[in-house]
Amino acid sequence: MSHCSGFSDPASFTEDGPEIDEEATQEDLEYKLKGFIDLTLDKSAKTRQAALESLKNAFSSKILYEFIMERRMTLTDSIERCIKKGKSDEQCAAAGLACLLCVQMGSGIESEEIFKTLGPVLKKIVCDGTASIQARQACATCLGICCFIVTDDITELYSTMECLENIFTKAYQRDRDTNGVSSTHNTVLHISALLAWTLLLTICPMNEVKKKIEMHLHKLPSLLSCDDLNMRIAAGETLALLFELARETDADFFYEDMELLTEKLRALATDGNKHRAKVDKRKQRSVFRDVLRAVEERDFPTEMVKFGPERVYIDCWVKKQTYDTFKEVLGSGMQYHLQSNDFLRNVFELGPPVMLDAATLKTMKISRFERHLYNSAAFKARTKARSKCRDKRADVGEFF
Repeated sequence: MSHCSGFSDPASFTEDGPEIDEEATQEDLEYKLKGFIDLTLDKSAKTRQAALESLKNAFSSKILYEFIMERRMTLTDSIERCIKKGKSDEQCAAAGLACLLCVQMGSGIESEEIFKTLGPVLKKIVCDGTASIQARQACATCLGICCFIVTDDITELYSTMECLENIFTKAYQRDRDTNGVSSTHNTVLHISALLAWTLLLTICPMNEVKKKIEMHLHKLPSLLSCDDLNMRIAAGETLALLFELARETDADFFYEDMELLTEKLRALATDGNKHRAKVDKRKQRSVFRDVLRAVEERDFPTEMVKFGPERVYIDCWVKKQTYDTFKEVLGSGMQYHLQSNDFLRNVFELGPPVMLDAATLKTMKISRFERHLYNSAAFKARTKARSKCRDKRADVGEFF
């Protein structure tokens, strides 16, 4: 499937070459994908897992709606079988493919049928203490994303959120847990459940949002003291999102422990503990500066994501949470899906896909010589910027 990587962005800087017969390429791709679907039923676990990974690569890098529509039940049955009977790695790959299957199908009745089949299986694994942490983590993420895409039934939405709450709220009891090793081991699962729950909170009715805020806003700050960096960041970003939603529902929203919370956030935004890795400290400071601004000043640093001739503005925590979630699932295929996937374009309010003819796409490409000049200039600029930073550090004598 290595040739699929070029599908991730039609406007990417590809080498100038001969014209490609797109119809023949599509037929060749579909022939290979049919083979991979058959291999998901193979007796060998390694073969099944490799087939699942190949399908994931294809689904993340190209829109295959028509192809999948004809085979969605076969794919659903294969994913269900792999999650139920496979080992940890196979379950993770199957859960990842389930996410991409729903992303490809969008929020229609077909996706609802997929979720009706896979939802109970995913919940069972998430709640199964004997299953591997990695499999439970992957299934928690998949459960949140698939529910976000397909659920029109409010009862199912609340049921899924309750399932995820039962997982991450156990992190609140960390200080009382006598088995520290077990708590640390489960942290990755708690993080995935918390982020999936937060994603679903963004589509809840306002009355339910108020209930959840009352339930969790006073407990979440306890997670800011967790030893795990990713848990601290997940808790901080969730707090920022909860404050954003609370102020949307009530302009005069008041949080009693604001002073204590802002002290915690400020400490994390300026953390200089020597026992922490330099990269971790930088990441933590960057995130918590934004979280502190959100909580104290109701401010959000707007980000702009360019893809082809278009762009999307990430101007609130709800959008950031949604974008980060799908970016994690689609990887390098995120830009391609933003251009072509009707569901994602609807989520980010981009309207119908912009149709670009071959001539327009060609003008968006640059020659090898121009690309070389651009890369050379960028390299020199980076070197100068880094040299200045090093000089400033040397003058001040600051070491991390």
